[in-house]
Amino acid sequence: MSALFETYTLRDVTIPNRVWMPPMCQYSAAPEGPDAGVPNDWHFAHYAARAAGGTGLIIVEATGVSPEGRISPYDLGIWNDTQVEAFRRITRFLVSQGTVPAIQLAHAGRKASTDQPWKGGAPVGQDAHGWQPVAPSAVPFADGHPVPTELTVAEIQQVVGQFADAARRALAAGFEIAEIHGAHGYLINEFLSPYSNHRTDEYGGSYENRTRFALQVVDAVREVWPDDKPLFFRISATDWLEEDGWTADDTVRFAADLKAHGIDLLDVSTGGNASGARIPVGPGYQVPFAARVRTETTLPVAAVGLITDVEQAEKIIANGEADAVLLGRELLRSPSWARHAARELGGDVHVPDQYHRSV
Repeated sequence: MSALFETYTLRDVTIPNRVWMPPMCQYSAAPEGPDAGVPNDWHFAHYAARAAGGTGLIIVEATGVSPEGRISPYDLGIWNDTQVEAFRRITRFLVSQGTVPAIQLAHAGRKASTDQPWKGGAPVGQDAHGWQPVAPSAVPFADGHPVPTELTVAEIQQVVGQFADAARRALAAGFEIAEIHGAHGYLINEFLSPYSNHRTDEYGGSYENRTRFALQVVDAVREVWPDDKPLFFRISATDWLEEDGWTADDTVRFAADLKAHGIDLLDVSTGGNASGARIPVGPGYQVPFAARVRTETTLPVAAVGLITDVEQAEKIIANGEADAVLLGRELLRSPSWARHAARELGGDVHVPDQYHRSV
């Protein structure tokens, strides 16, 4: 039996295989008006194709818990009921294909209010549907980016509440798993790292203070997310800085804290918080960080980062480096990757009746 095509159960949710799709922003929602942040035909077709292709779990892209929490004006959101209703169309189809629907709840912090990446991804102002970004400290992400507004303690608590409200709506929209976005230099990651968090109050300085906001968000979401449904956390395991950044040691320590607060799986990525960091990108380059968390803690992990080859993915699971693999770019290139991999490895995967001739 292929390890990649074994089922995987967390709480009361069973995922049919270990081929998962990570959140990948499509930057394709309306930027304002009644349809702002609402998933549309593009989003339905995009996610439906990967579900029909046999992907076991699909995590819908970073979805803003507030309008100001979007990375770009064109991101999805889940701050109102119109968005909830539109998401139901997507989750219903994913479930019909045997795919578990998940959603990443996100706040972009100081990296918010940027243009679509194919238009350069530069910061945009109010004349282009933009807004003033917020952050733990008034430190811009990079040259050319605006100085963000430092959040007050009261505003921090408002954001915590927005994550909880978003989780309630995600449940109403039919999602089986929620993931909290704590990676890639967005708001939660900005609080975790001393590189971006220069606060001197209870949310800055020590490890305990810098992790306070993240754990408050986890607690608030876990309180409204049903006990029988899993909750994930995505983390950047390192800032890839030689000093004054978040490290792999911090990640291992934090993984134990997250498990104690009700997180069921750590989605392990890296980078994104320091614009000048040198990252040694290559096939599976982030897998060792996931493997270390899995080895040194009791928290399950998913690995990501240029996992493209069937044999490569199978070995990651079979060798115990991760409990699942997240294929990003490869699933963009090949929506039916899971079906092709199952054929190669002798695994079982759902095939729609309409595609029976492809078996």
